[in-house]
Amino acid sequence: MKAFRQNSGFSLIEVMVVLLIIGIMAAMVAPQILGNQEEAQLKKAAVDIQQLESALEMYKLRNNVFPTTEQGLDALVTAPTIDPIPRNYPADGFIRRLPDDPWGNPYTLISPGELGRIDIFSNGPDQEAGTDDDIGNWNINEYLN
Repeated sequence: MKAFRQNSGFSLIEVMVVLLIIGIMAAMVAPQILGNQEEAQLKKAAVDIQQLESALEMYKLRNNVFPTTEQGLDALVTAPTIDPIPRNYPADGFIRRLPDDPWGNPYTLISPGELGRIDIFSNGPDQEAGTDDDIGNWNINEYLN
């Protein structure tokens, strides 16, 4: 007499129910994760700008002037070769390297600034200058709280 073997696999309905449950869970969790990522990027940009502003203040303390727009933020890494040439430039610079913003673009320096003594900013998530999502030293407190 032949023994009957019991099939131990999952039925299509069982697999579909599991996939449905996973899909519902992903739909509930994904917006929270994606929202946190955007918030983290905005905070990172604000912290970077705060650190660049501190380094520029050190530059000014040593040289009595901020770097010009033409010298840019590169003046924090290597001594500028265009006027005004800094008198007291540290051998290893004021910072090791310039960070890029969270969207892969360099930060911008305008000196003298249009909104303050100096303006340091990222074009923000839309990567276009002059839009409402720009993050600069004039509005970083909105992102740090």
